[in-house]
Amino acid sequence: MKVTVCIGSSCHIKGSRQVVEGLQKLIAEHDLADQAELAGTFCMGKCQEGVCVTVDGVFHSVSPDTLQAFFEEEILKKV
Repeated sequence: MKVTVCIGSSCHIKGSRQVVEGLQKLIAEHDLADQAELAGTFCMGKCQEGVCVTVDGVFHSVSPDTLQAFFEEEILKKV
């Protein structure tokens, strides 16, 4: 599974750093490093919807506040 987080300026302002750090922590806590590859990218073209995150190419809008629910639904349940 590949999880890509936008780290462009608009998403950065909306909390992409916290989302990346949170995902790193959650992936480590659940011992998923071999199953979930975390990557960063610049603009995904959906700046109004950020923080932009894709899971195997499927777009999601995530915030630091919704990160836990996103992780449980879109990553934990699918590995």
